[in-house]
Amino acid sequence: MTWHAALHHCQQNGLPHVLATQVSALGSTPREPGARMVITPDSVIDTLGGGTFEWQTIETARRHLAGGHTGFHLEAFSLGGRSGQCCGGFVNVMLEVFPGARTHLAVFGAGHVGQAIMALSHPLPWHRHWFDSRPESLASVEPAPRLATHRLNDPAAAVRSLPSDCHVLVLTHSHDEDYALVNALCERDDLGSIGLIGSQSKWHSFKRRLQRAGNSEAALERVRCPIGTLGQGKLQDKTPYSIALSTVAELLTLADAPASLADHRGLESAALKPLFDDFKELDIP
Repeated sequence: MTWHAALHHCQQNGLPHVLATQVSALGSTPREPGARMVITPDSVIDTLGGGTFEWQTIETARRHLAGGHTGFHLEAFSLGGRSGQCCGGFVNVMLEVFPGARTHLAVFGAGHVGQAIMALSHPLPWHRHWFDSRPESLASVEPAPRLATHRLNDPAAAVRSLPSDCHVLVLTHSHDEDYALVNALCERDDLGSIGLIGSQSKWHSFKRRLQRAGNSEAALERVRCPIGTLGQGKLQDKTPYSIALSTVAELLTLADAPASLADHRGLESAALKPLFDDFKELDIP
């Protein structure tokens, strides 16, 4: 696999990765500027020339991934000093660190609203988990990046399988199934959000049952019902597409906000200055 194919695969599937690009070369170096490689937590695709210099690049890239240091990082290598190689040249490598898809969405229910939510969220860089207890409901779903489908057999077990910070929507075909899921979801305090489709009267009925089951007020306050109102009361248009559209918009406000724009506006001039200073100080024929 080439770095082009690896980059496309990682971007399409929301996988954490680093694109390493050699941006400068002075003297004798293994590769010329423009050489690239893709580094993930457990694989390396393509090469910048091999040797200790490349190993150090990989180690640095994985350290940035593990530490959540997203964005651009400029690394300098003297091929004879820091890298312990005998080329005697000097290179700078730009590391572009992509954390992968950080938002997880679990949708319980593959009815009209569930289908519309999945269609609308498809272009978003979210990992999506889609559950339904009816075997025919998900049988025709085509494979898609960052999408996993599951047969819902045990609501409690399904809820336990969700990752931390996951945003959850409950909109199955059965009120009993909805209740069992919400009851299990209330036991977790590490989820991003919990949404339940239905009216305010449905929620009042569920809330009384959930209170009798021993759920705390703090847990019940984490449940949004109705969904897709953005805190503005009832939706006037209750078609599946409208509910789905407003629900996805609501989720966008609830999902983790991206890093500040300052983190994604390139390198500060102070980071570039050493690059030019190093070149002026080197005396390489």
